[in-house]
Amino acid sequence: MAGFESETFGMNPISGLSRQETAPILVSGTHRSGTTWVGKMLAAGPEVAYISEPMNVWHRPGVMRIPTQYWYTYICEENQGEYLTAFQEMLHFNYHTGMEIRSIKSIKDLLRMLRDWSIFLNGRKHHQIPLIKDPFALFSSEWFSRTFGCRVIITVRHPAAVASSLKKLGWRFDFGDLLHQSLLMRDFLEPYRNEIESILAAPGDLVAESCLLWRMVYRSVQELKNKIPGLIVIRHEDIAFEPLAAYNGLYNDLGLDFSNEVQQAIQSSSSRENPKETSSENIHSVRIDSQAVVKSWKERLTKTEVDRIRQLTRDVAPNYYTDEDWH
Repeated sequence: MAGFESETFGMNPISGLSRQETAPILVSGTHRSGTTWVGKMLAAGPEVAYISEPMNVWHRPGVMRIPTQYWYTYICEENQGEYLTAFQEMLHFNYHTGMEIRSIKSIKDLLRMLRDWSIFLNGRKHHQIPLIKDPFALFSSEWFSRTFGCRVIITVRHPAAVASSLKKLGWRFDFGDLLHQSLLMRDFLEPYRNEIESILAAPGDLVAESCLLWRMVYRSVQELKNKIPGLIVIRHEDIAFEPLAAYNGLYNDLGLDFSNEVQQAIQSSSSRENPKETSSENIHSVRIDSQAVVKSWKERLTKTEVDRIRQLTRDVAPNYYTDEDWH
């Protein structure tokens, strides 16, 4: 499953970008599926500017001035009014310095402002292609494609690996954020309403929560394949085992220069000399032994847990993983 497809992307005048090669890039997938690594490696050369998670409910106002109320906020034509101008500004690298300064509460916030301000300045100055890395844009990816001509890449990671990562971090998810979005439920998640309500009624089962979210996301990806021209879907495991080959394919599909600088960045990020896992203090690090991290769930999860995850995801997982991938 190492291959992926792309097509010529039609451009929408509303984006203000007239050429296919300057179309924005959106990298999405469920959280903990490798979107950060893919996004940063695609931005390893001088052509692309990396914009991190503008749809995260904790995003910085300098990057995107409109707040996001829900995790996995769904944007479509019916509710785009409150978001459209803000995303246009972001994709044109308009940084809202005043809003950001007023929101600063710590040295960490100040350092983030300096980082983001520099990214936006360089993006404007060097006419870079904006790349949005945002797992929480998954359900809105069709809107990004249609409205801004975004080229969309979706990463898939083994459901046991996602569950293992969330277990390690102790990350919970409030499914009420999905249930409260009537348009999202109508267009994607209505078949899961009863399961969502059951999870909300008896919270605390992290494995069940991660499996339900994984199923909802990747069942929706199957639907999006018919809606987004040239959608690229690639498994995290395929990138991790053959980083240079996989990224070479992505760079070719996107029309980017797979330079020596880029190749060195990819090799450095995936080297066997890197740590085998990210630390809890630096969970978004992209310097990791990529082959080791693929297998880490087999050591962290018990056989009973793996069997349960397989059973819980059996309606969707076979679209992406074979029997061999569970052993």
